Amino acid sequence: MSRTLLAMGTRQVRRRLEDVQRRLSAARESQRILEEQVIVWTDALDDARIRALVSETPLQTHEYDDLSRHVAAATAELARRRREVEGLVSERDELLRNWTPKD
Repeated sequence: MSRTLLAMGTRQVRRRLEDVQRRLSAARESQRILEEQVIVWTDALDDARIRALVSETPLQTHEYDDLSRHVAAATAELARRRREVEGLVSERDELLRNWTPKD
């Protein structure tokens, strides 16, 4: 059992658990929204790639490159948010494993 949890009272653990659950809900919602956006941007990237190949103009290539960087950044952010959710789930599970409600 975590030393931090041993030192905390039942109410403190409950408040911490409520806080983690609120943060987890917000993080999951943020992740869900970004996942939807990445899907849309990835489709747009596919279209931009085809336009760049067909037109062979510097403008189309530039648009594709810009969108490609944008999608890469969004994908990296999505990975960060997934790790955040995993961390919050682990924290919540640890609190739940070691918490014995008394009220």
